[in-house]
Amino acid sequence: MMKRDTNFRPARTQGFTLLELLVVLVVLGLLAGIVAPKYFSQLGRSEVKVAKTQIEGLGKALDIYRLETGHYPTTEQGLAALNVAPSDEPKWAGPYLHKGIPQDPWGRDYVYRSPGENGEFDLLSMGKDGQPGGEGDNAEITSWQ
Repeated sequence: MMKRDTNFRPARTQGFTLLELLVVLVVLGLLAGIVAPKYFSQLGRSEVKVAKTQIEGLGKALDIYRLETGHYPTTEQGLAALNVAPSDEPKWAGPYLHKGIPQDPWGRDYVYRSPGENGEFDLLSMGKDGQPGGEGDNAEITSWQ
Protein backbone atom coordinates (compact mmCIF):
# COMPACT_ATOMS: atom_id res chain seq x y z
CA MET A 1 0.00 0.00 0.00
CA MET A 2 0.94 3.54 -0.67
CA LYS A 3 1.69 5.85 2.08
CA ARG A 4 -0.60 8.85 2.28
CA ASP A 5 0.86 12.36 2.44
CA THR A 6 -0.63 13.92 5.54
CA ASN A 7 0.57 17.42 4.57
CA PHE A 8 -1.56 17.42 1.43
CA ARG A 9 -3.76 20.50 1.03
CA PRO A 10 -6.43 20.84 -1.60
CA ALA A 11 -5.68 23.35 -4.37
CA ARG A 12 -6.80 26.85 -3.47
CA THR A 13 -9.87 27.95 -5.40
CA GLN A 14 -9.53 31.04 -7.55
CA GLY A 15 -10.84 34.33 -6.12
CA PHE A 16 -10.06 37.22 -3.83
CA THR A 17 -9.96 37.23 -0.07
CA LEU A 18 -12.16 39.54 1.92
CA LEU A 19 -9.12 41.58 2.92
CA GLU A 20 -8.11 42.13 -0.71
CA LEU A 21 -11.62 43.27 -1.59
CA LEU A 22 -11.69 45.70 1.33
CA VAL A 23 -8.33 47.20 0.33
CA VAL A 24 -9.60 47.76 -3.24
CA LEU A 25 -12.82 49.37 -1.96
CA VAL A 26 -10.88 51.72 0.32
CA VAL A 27 -8.59 52.79 -2.54
CA LEU A 28 -11.60 53.39 -4.83
CA GLY A 29 -13.32 55.37 -2.10
CA LEU A 30 -10.27 57.59 -1.64
CA LEU A 31 -10.04 58.21 -5.39
CA ALA A 32 -13.74 59.05 -5.60
CA GLY A 33 -13.36 61.43 -2.66
CA ILE A 34 -10.63 63.31 -4.47
CA VAL A 35 -12.04 63.30 -8.02
CA ALA A 36 -15.79 63.72 -7.44
CA PRO A 37 -15.72 67.27 -5.95
CA LYS A 38 -13.59 68.53 -8.84
CA TYR A 39 -15.87 66.85 -11.40
CA PHE A 40 -19.10 68.21 -9.91
CA SER A 41 -17.70 71.74 -9.64
CA GLN A 42 -17.09 71.62 -13.41
CA LEU A 43 -20.74 70.72 -14.03
CA GLY A 44 -21.90 74.02 -12.54
CA ARG A 45 -19.44 75.96 -14.67
CA SER A 46 -20.62 74.23 -17.83
CA GLU A 47 -24.24 75.26 -17.14
CA VAL A 48 -23.14 78.88 -16.78
CA LYS A 49 -21.21 78.61 -20.07
CA VAL A 50 -24.27 77.16 -21.81
CA ALA A 51 -26.42 80.03 -20.51
CA LYS A 52 -23.89 82.62 -21.71
CA THR A 53 -23.72 80.98 -25.13
CA GLN A 54 -27.51 80.82 -25.45
CA ILE A 55 -27.85 84.47 -24.42
CA GLU A 56 -25.25 85.42 -27.01
CA GLY A 57 -27.11 83.45 -29.72
CA LEU A 58 -30.46 84.99 -28.75
CA GLY A 59 -28.83 88.42 -28.79
CA LYS A 60 -27.63 87.85 -32.36
CA ALA A 61 -31.12 86.74 -33.42
CA LEU A 62 -32.56 89.88 -31.78
CA ASP A 63 -30.03 92.02 -33.68
CA ILE A 64 -31.11 90.46 -37.00
CA TYR A 65 -34.75 91.07 -36.07
CA ARG A 66 -33.88 94.71 -35.41
CA LEU A 67 -32.01 95.05 -38.73
CA GLU A 68 -35.04 93.81 -40.65
CA THR A 69 -37.83 95.53 -38.69
CA GLY A 70 -36.07 98.65 -37.42
CA HIS A 71 -36.63 97.86 -33.72
CA TYR A 72 -36.33 95.09 -31.15
CA PRO A 73 -39.43 93.14 -30.12
CA THR A 74 -41.29 94.75 -27.22
CA THR A 75 -41.33 93.16 -23.79
CA GLU A 76 -44.92 92.10 -24.44
CA GLN A 77 -43.99 90.40 -27.73
CA GLY A 78 -41.05 88.78 -26.00
CA LEU A 79 -38.65 86.29 -27.51
CA ALA A 80 -41.59 84.54 -29.21
CA ALA A 81 -41.36 87.28 -31.87
CA LEU A 82 -38.17 85.60 -33.09
CA ASN A 83 -40.14 82.56 -34.28
CA VAL A 84 -43.70 83.80 -34.82
CA ALA A 85 -44.51 87.04 -36.64
CA PRO A 86 -46.21 89.59 -34.40
CA SER A 87 -49.56 90.62 -35.89
CA ASP A 88 -48.51 94.29 -36.04
CA GLU A 89 -45.11 93.72 -37.72
CA PRO A 90 -45.27 93.88 -41.55
CA LYS A 91 -41.46 93.78 -42.03
CA TRP A 92 -40.98 90.52 -40.13
CA ALA A 93 -38.95 88.07 -42.26
CA GLY A 94 -38.25 85.31 -39.75
CA PRO A 95 -38.10 82.94 -38.16
CA TYR A 96 -34.82 84.14 -36.69
CA LEU A 97 -34.04 80.94 -34.78
CA HIS A 98 -33.63 77.50 -36.35
CA LYS A 99 -35.20 75.81 -33.34
CA GLY A 100 -37.60 76.98 -30.68
CA ILE A 101 -36.66 79.42 -27.99
CA PRO A 102 -34.41 77.55 -25.55
CA GLN A 103 -34.85 77.50 -21.83
CA ASP A 104 -31.88 78.21 -19.62
CA PRO A 105 -29.83 75.21 -18.40
CA TRP A 106 -31.97 75.05 -15.25
CA GLY A 107 -35.23 74.70 -17.18
CA ARG A 108 -36.57 78.25 -16.87
CA ASP A 109 -37.42 80.85 -19.49
CA TYR A 110 -34.97 83.65 -20.16
CA VAL A 111 -36.08 87.10 -19.00
CA TYR A 112 -36.40 89.61 -21.86
CA ARG A 113 -37.14 93.33 -21.52
CA SER A 114 -37.21 95.95 -24.25
CA PRO A 115 -36.40 98.71 -23.75
CA GLY A 116 -33.93 97.43 -21.21
CA GLU A 117 -32.51 99.05 -18.12
CA ASN A 118 -28.94 98.28 -19.27
CA GLY A 119 -29.23 98.80 -23.03
CA GLU A 120 -31.74 98.58 -25.84
CA PHE A 121 -32.80 95.22 -24.43
CA ASP A 122 -32.05 93.14 -21.36
CA LEU A 123 -31.75 89.39 -21.68
CA LEU A 124 -30.91 87.29 -18.65
CA SER A 125 -31.13 84.02 -16.77
CA MET A 126 -31.72 84.13 -13.03
CA GLY A 127 -29.13 81.38 -12.49
CA LYS A 128 -29.45 78.09 -10.69
CA ASP A 129 -31.64 79.33 -7.83
CA GLY A 130 -34.04 81.28 -10.10
CA GLN A 131 -33.85 84.33 -7.81
CA PRO A 132 -32.40 87.79 -8.48
CA GLY A 133 -28.86 88.28 -7.23
CA GLY A 134 -26.74 85.53 -5.76
CA GLU A 135 -23.19 84.35 -6.23
CA GLY A 136 -21.49 81.58 -8.19
CA ASP A 137 -24.00 79.31 -9.95
CA ASN A 138 -26.85 81.30 -8.37
CA ALA A 139 -25.75 84.59 -9.94
CA GLU A 140 -27.66 86.09 -12.84
CA ILE A 141 -26.22 85.59 -16.32
CA THR A 142 -26.89 88.68 -18.42
CA SER A 143 -26.48 90.01 -21.93
CA TRP A 144 -24.80 93.23 -20.79
CA GLN A 145 -21.79 91.86 -18.93
